Amino acid sequence: MDLEEARATLFATLSRVSHTESIPLAEALGRVTAEPVYAQLSLPPFPASAMDGYAVRREDFGQKEPLRLIGQSLAGHPFHGRVGTGECVRIFTGAVVPEGADLIILQERLAVAGQDDGESVHFEDHEPDESFIRRVGNDVEKGQIICDAGDRLTPLTLGSLASAGVSCIEVVRKVRVGIFSSGDELRDPGTPPEALALGQIYDSNAFTLANLLQHLPVDLVPLQRLADDEEAVGKALADAAERCDMLITSGGVSVGDADFIGATIARLGQLAFWRLNLKPGKPLAFGSIGDCWIFGLPGNPISTIVTCLLLVKPSLQILCGTRPSALLRIDAEMATQISHRPGRAEYQRGVYKQSDESGAIEVRHTGDQGSNRLSTFNGANCLIEIPKESADLPVGSRVSILPLSDLLG
Repeated sequence: MDLEEARATLFATLSRVSHTESIPLAEALGRVTAEPVYAQLSLPPFPASAMDGYAVRREDFGQKEPLRLIGQSLAGHPFHGRVGTGECVRIFTGAVVPEGADLIILQERLAVAGQDDGESVHFEDHEPDESFIRRVGNDVEKGQIICDAGDRLTPLTLGSLASAGVSCIEVVRKVRVGIFSSGDELRDPGTPPEALALGQIYDSNAFTLANLLQHLPVDLVPLQRLADDEEAVGKALADAAERCDMLITSGGVSVGDADFIGATIARLGQLAFWRLNLKPGKPLAFGSIGDCWIFGLPGNPISTIVTCLLLVKPSLQILCGTRPSALLRIDAEMATQISHRPGRAEYQRGVYKQSDESGAIEVRHTGDQGSNRLSTFNGANCLIEIPKESADLPVGSRVSILPLSDLLG
C-alpha cells in the first residue's frame, strides 16, 4: 500500500473519541474544542477610539473653528455627556466614544500655536484620513463563532476566548495512548554500559515516540516492554487494549520467528493492513483490538520515526478531534546526489537552505541513510521525498521536501 493510500484509509476509518469534558480556559492550551464557541457579546461592545486625540462632530470640524473642550474619556472611565455643537472631548485609545461624536482628531493634529487655553481647542487645517472609531463588533459580532468544533486551542485562540469573557470550555477528552517496545535485546537508557550483555541495546524507540507525541492532547499510559514470546505478547496487547484508545508498538512486526505483532492483532481483533510501499517503514501493521486502535511500527529507529510522523501523528489528530495535517511539500533542488532504486517511495533525512546566490531552496542528504542510523537526523530539518518511480537523482534534480518543523509541530 502506498503512503497516500494508507493515509486515506486511516482518515476514512478513524473518528474522534466520544467523551468530552469542561475545563478552565487556563488549562486549555493545546486541547481540541468539542463544540463551537459563540460570542456572547460584540467586541468591542461600544464604539471605541482607535487613537489618542479628540472626539468631535465631523460637521463642526469641517467649519475649521476652535472647539470647546468639555471633558475627557479614558479607557474604563468614559465621558458621560453628549458632544454638542462646537464641542469636543479629549479621548484616549480604547475609550468609549461619547454620544454625538463621529470623528477622532489625532492629538498630533493639535495646532502648534494657541493649542489649548483650557477651554478651546485649535486643530491644524487638514482632511482626516478616517474616523479612527472602532464600531461595535469591529472585531467580533455577537453570535459569531469564535472557534469551531475541532479547533486546536492555541495561545492566540485562547486570547480571543478570554476577550469574549469565556472562562470554561468544552473539549475532547485526552486520548489514552500506550507505547510498547518489543524485543528481549532492549534495556532501559541509564543502564550502565558494562551491564549490557552481548547483543543488548538501549531502548530509544519508546522514549522517542513519547516525545514525538508530547504536543498532542494525549495521556500516555505506562506499559511494560514486550518480550519475544507470542503468548506474553497476546496477553499484554489484550490487557492494554482495554485501557487505551490507541496502542503503538515498535518492533516485532516483520517476518522473523520472534515477530508476533501482526499475527496477534489479526487473532485478537482485526488487521486492516500490513506492509507499506515505503522506505523506511515497509513492515507496518494497523488494526484494532476491541475499541482500541493499534499501530505496529517497525523496530529500526528511523523507520519508527518516519512512520510515526507520516501516519501515527495525523491519525492521533483525528482521535483527538481535530483535522489531520496535510503534508507540507516544498519544491527544492538537490545539492548532492541520491541513489535510489525504483519501486518504493523513500524519505531521506536532509538539510535545506535558501541559496545565497539564486534564492532557490537547496537540499542535501545527511549521509548514509540506513534505517538504524539515528545520527542521520542530527542537523536534519526535512525529509526528502523520492517518488517510487524515480531512479538515481543527480545534483540539480527537483524534489519535494517535507520540513521537520511542520511534521514535528
